[in-house]
Amino acid sequence: MVLTLPIVLFLLMTISYTWSIDRESTLNAIPKEITLLVIPLAFAFNKKLDSENQEKIVKYFAYSMILLGFYFLFRAFVRYSISHDIRNFFYHGDNDDKFGLIPKLLNAIHVSYFMAIAFFYYFSKTVKTRADYIISIILLGFIFLMSSKNIILIVILLILAYTFFFSKIAHKMRLRNLIVFGLIIALLFSYGRIKQRFEIEFQTNTKKSLSANVIEGIPLTVHNVSIKEAWQNEKFTQNDFFSGTVFRVYQFRIFLEFLKEEPIFWKGFGLNASYPKIKEKAIYYDLYMGEAGDGGYQNKNFHNQYVQNFAELGIFGFIILLLIVALNLKNALKSKDFVHFAFAILTISLFLTETLLWRQRGVVFFTIFYCLFNTSVYQKKIEKRL
Repeated sequence: MVLTLPIVLFLLMTISYTWSIDRESTLNAIPKEITLLVIPLAFAFNKKLDSENQEKIVKYFAYSMILLGFYFLFRAFVRYSISHDIRNFFYHGDNDDKFGLIPKLLNAIHVSYFMAIAFFYYFSKTVKTRADYIISIILLGFIFLMSSKNIILIVILLILAYTFFFSKIAHKMRLRNLIVFGLIIALLFSYGRIKQRFEIEFQTNTKKSLSANVIEGIPLTVHNVSIKEAWQNEKFTQNDFFSGTVFRVYQFRIFLEFLKEEPIFWKGFGLNASYPKIKEKAIYYDLYMGEAGDGGYQNKNFHNQYVQNFAELGIFGFIILLLIVALNLKNALKSKDFVHFAFAILTISLFLTETLLWRQRGVVFFTIFYCLFNTSVYQKKIEKRL
């Protein structure tokens, strides 16, 4: 069943072409999702992939992430030495400039997700060398610089969960207190940047926007829509701008409206075919539609994997996704491998704010690690990692 679920999801995506309201978009999206078919089949037929080799794959992935982190940190220092702009050390750049720790195309939230898996590989090792401690600190620092609120919160909770419940040395109060103290120090050092990114999510009718992480190129003086307004307003204006969380509230609102107004409960709109309907809602509610060289809200998907599955693949697409994440979590607890557990929790959380499986790098990464962790040969107690 573990390897069957992604394959069934891909088949449903393919079949949705027959009822899609935008067949061209569905047809173009199907090849991006083919890893849901190919990778599980590869794992099913690869009998030589034992638990030792699987452990090596995770290790080499963690190595690659620390090298990638060093590259982007070096890149940031070089850019800062030239421009003296502190933005070079945080998040991803905008479309119209080259600032940001990583390019916008890579997406800071996705990179944070990848880095978090690598971090927990080093952090959860039973026997750690000095290099392991240093690498763990660097990866954690990189995650904070990425400024993804969702990932940062989940990483902190997972660190505490490992320290207090999973670690064999959790009973040693001195070490526990030292780790908690280190987390507090890390939060204090990054407080200003994270505070800015948190405040905007719940900011209401202020005259000046701190930032807007949904679209770029907005005016300095705007009306920041509150969560209540996103849920209740009958109309918006061209001067209304949404933070990430507030926009997701609006998107969930229109999804519920689609359920009432459109026959999508059983079949959905079709893979990647919800955009025309989202645009219709943007026009109806008079959302900001963008200007020359500047994107508007009408081109954004639901930014929630669960909602996206339901809206485009119907109730069956939603149920398959729930089964995938539930089985992944169940097997993570069964395996007693904390890296697998961290992967499961991070994925469940990320699916609430991102359509990871609708992005090619996202679906490739998730499918590989889902199959890697959940194949039957990997259901074992993880022995001490050296």
